Amino acid sequence: MGRGRVELKRIENKISRQVTFSKRRSGLSKKAKEISVLCDAEVALIVFSTKGKLFEFSSDSSMGRILERYEQSTYSQKKIGTNYEPKENLSLEYPKLVARIELLQRNMRNYEGEELDPLNLRELQSLEQQLDTALKRIRTKKNQVMHESVSQLQKKERSLQDQNNILAKQVKEKEKQEQIGEITQQEHRIPSLTIGGGCQQEEEDGNRTRLKESHAVIPPWLLPR
Repeated sequence: MGRGRVELKRIENKISRQVTFSKRRSGLSKKAKEISVLCDAEVALIVFSTKGKLFEFSSDSSMGRILERYEQSTYSQKKIGTNYEPKENLSLEYPKLVARIELLQRNMRNYEGEELDPLNLRELQSLEQQLDTALKRIRTKKNQVMHESVSQLQKKERSLQDQNNILAKQVKEKEKQEQIGEITQQEHRIPSLTIGGGCQQEEEDGNRTRLKESHAVIPPWLLPR
């Protein structure tokens, strides 16, 4: 046989009630997180224990933003439900808006560490938790930006190194071509010097031959002794 419906009523045993509260609260927070991730929904969960301790979960970085959106939504629904709203009601809304603005301004001052004396322990703990969550998100974003900056600098360094290697290779090739050109010019100069030296040698040999021929024509007794 299946289980019958269990009647929901307050647990009289204090210890059992506390254990059940802790288990159900954890399960409720887990379900709220799951629906926010799976369905991409904005979820805000607020739970106060019997001792007045606050437990909250927010899919957004700011619980106040979700609550403000809730107030705007309920206000819009109420406004749509009434066909005509007299000016007197609008004048009544003005003090509410002023009070809302003052609350937001006070929250901003509290976030900056000002006007903390009126806050009780629970409110200070809630403020501390919100600031810790915001600080974690800021640090995560800062580390991400630093990592991206370092990655871009490394890519730029590799690109400059590649360009440097290409320029060094071009310089070596140019020096090699210049050395080959100098060697070629030297090889062209050597034959010209050889040809010039040969002509001079032939000219000297011709002068000697003509001198010998002239000596052969002159009688021996006329030659100087």
